[in-house]
Amino acid sequence: MLFTTSCNEDDPIPAVEETTGTTKYIITSTPTASEGVADYLLTTDDLTTGTISTVGNGIEQDGTYRYYVTNKNRFFSLLYGQGNPGAVTTYELNGQGKLTKLSNFQSEAVQAFAAVNDDILMMKIPRSGDENASWYRVNAEQMQIVGEGKVNIVKLAGNGERAHFTWLTQVGDKVYAPYMSIKGCCSDAFGTQYPDSSWVAVFSYPDMALEKVIKDDRISFVGRYFTNGLVADEKGDAYAFSSSVATSSGNYTSSKPSAVLKINKGQTEFDQIYYFDLEQASGGYHITAQNYAGNGKFILMMSDVKNAYGVGKRFAVADVYAKTFTWVQGAPEATAITDVTTNNLVVEDGIAYIGITTAEGSYVYKFDAGAATATQGIKVDGGKITAISKLSY
Repeated sequence: MLFTTSCNEDDPIPAVEETTGTTKYIITSTPTASEGVADYLLTTDDLTTGTISTVGNGIEQDGTYRYYVTNKNRFFSLLYGQGNPGAVTTYELNGQGKLTKLSNFQSEAVQAFAAVNDDILMMKIPRSGDENASWYRVNAEQMQIVGEGKVNIVKLAGNGERAHFTWLTQVGDKVYAPYMSIKGCCSDAFGTQYPDSSWVAVFSYPDMALEKVIKDDRISFVGRYFTNGLVADEKGDAYAFSSSVATSSGNYTSSKPSAVLKINKGQTEFDQIYYFDLEQASGGYHITAQNYAGNGKFILMMSDVKNAYGVGKRFAVADVYAKTFTWVQGAPEATAITDVTTNNLVVEDGIAYIGITTAEGSYVYKFDAGAATATQGIKVDGGKITAISKLSY
């Protein structure tokens, strides 16, 4: 068994309750007082003002390196086991608005995950050895595995290297999975001989049968390690972001700029006309992460140097419909920022909440994509923000 649950097989599965429509925001924060400590889950009614503390508050997570996703009004906390088995802990808000644990799965550690239909789809991707990536479907209501399978990533790459999925994205009724081509061996496991190409594997759902691979040579690979680079908009089109951070022997080797391509609704090819050069529009910056704020507008984290793993500390709004780029006003200066969380919350069209940490503390900032502005909100005292989510009760 790859997954076990803390509930007895004969125990009834908790039903998803009707909600009153009242919202609670969940801020996950790592206490700053000591090293190697686990996140705390904090709840608040308002992200725009006030202070919340990790001291004497919240629910402590079991283990460090936790990642978070919501689906079906439930909050899933995933433990990355760094090669060891992890866990998936599920929470919901009770009738009084208190965060309550529903179940705890023991699982394989996974490198990509996303909400797809009623499920949390997860992928364990070996970088060496085993040629098969394993996928698991956990039903968000049943809180148990309802499907699993494997993908031969050496065969998928088809070039002597390995396909390493950067993330998973639901596009229509399919799953699109961008991937890096990596050597997967020796001291250069994440290096590649193919730095100037991008690939997106298209899977049917829920059976995860491979239908085709979309390829393009105008950009390097889509997304980054453990970072989503493909987003579907309200129209059903999908936009693919490349940071241009392919490497070989520790050196950046891609000749392609940081840029955006488009996959039109219902298509399994890149639009050969659409191309948005972010590097040129920004004056030489590279995207590291993004949050989609609706109506074609993305809030981007940008870096003035190529960065395969760190998060850019300067913010911008890219309108992928109009192909315009605007620097955000009101956020802290990039030189003052020590940490930016990429697991953020979009609450309505054009508005997103992003966690930013400086020497003055860790704050939630409200980003208005239409105005390209950021406003300081709630402070997390004694902790560093790692994610922002919301649930209803």
